[in-house]
Amino acid sequence: MKNTYPKHEKLKSKTTIDLLFSEGKSVSKYPLRLVYVPVTLEENLKIKFGVSVSKKYFKKAVDRNYYKRVLRETYRLNKSILIDNMEQSYAIMFFYQTKDRLTYQEINERTVQLFEKFITSIKNEHTRS
Repeated sequence: MKNTYPKHEKLKSKTTIDLLFSEGKSVSKYPLRLVYVPVTLEENLKIKFGVSVSKKYFKKAVDRNYYKRVLRETYRLNKSILIDNMEQSYAIMFFYQTKDRLTYQEINERTVQLFEKFITSIKNEHTRS
């Protein structure tokens, strides 16, 4: 599987984003948070993915953009963890929620841990239903 983040994987739909905030479930691994909701996607896609960094924590757009780039890169490199273990399609929003300026390596480690936590939580949901 290629480590890419193509345009068709980007979460842009306002209705889907609204659905994430109204009905989405979340998992956290400080300082990252992942909000997800099952959706039906066209052309056998498994995932729609977006990132967000709060203006509350980083006032300057330069800083917010840096962390958004880091989050997208960690997703791109580790998305195989998600896609290989998902049976259903999901819309996912990825948040960086702290003032702390973590290094790329720390964010990457926490991303892997968060993705693994997400996989276990969706597997638990499937076993309950």
